[in-house]
Amino acid sequence: MKFNATSRSDQGTSASRRLRHAGRVPAIVYGGTAKPASIELDHNEIYHALRKETFHASILTMDLEGKTEPVLLRSVQWHPYKQQVLHVDFQRVLASQSITTKVPLHFLGGDDSPAVKLSRQVISHVQTELEITCLPANLPLSIQVDLSLMVAGANVHIRDITLPKGVTYAGADENLVLAAALSMGGAAVDVGAPAADDGAAPAAE
Repeated sequence: MKFNATSRSDQGTSASRRLRHAGRVPAIVYGGTAKPASIELDHNEIYHALRKETFHASILTMDLEGKTEPVLLRSVQWHPYKQQVLHVDFQRVLASQSITTKVPLHFLGGDDSPAVKLSRQVISHVQTELEITCLPANLPLSIQVDLSLMVAGANVHIRDITLPKGVTYAGADENLVLAAALSMGGAAVDVGAPAADDGAAPAAE
């Protein structure tokens, strides 16, 4: 995805307030081999871009006054009660340097699983995103988690899925639960129950 940016020289609280009143958003881009640069964005353009999942989990193309470079969205500051973007941080991306970021999890097949169809349980998506490390070229837009073989009382852990080639899990918890089959009453599954394999099918290579 591509977005437009303009260099800005005025900094500070007053300057940022003037930008926002003019429909602009103060931002910064840092990292790579260049110094951090203060930039500004069109509020409507960045607001609608931020509503798209891919803008948060893909390498973006920043057009800074005619010069393009790849960047990654790092943080967004929102107004506490208005639909207004207050500030955005971007990080420059170098093709040869690994990046660590979060990508969304897409859960598939839950409604067709034995836990739902046969045991009338519900599957809770415990995690909605996953922190990963990879080279920019290997960054996936999302990671799919197959729930179609989950049985009653099962959990799907990070170890039960196969990540895309060149992608590694960046978290510390190797037992991280991604999804859990729960009774209709909402009682949590006992992770120490006899279903040691958690009902999750071995991930295919």
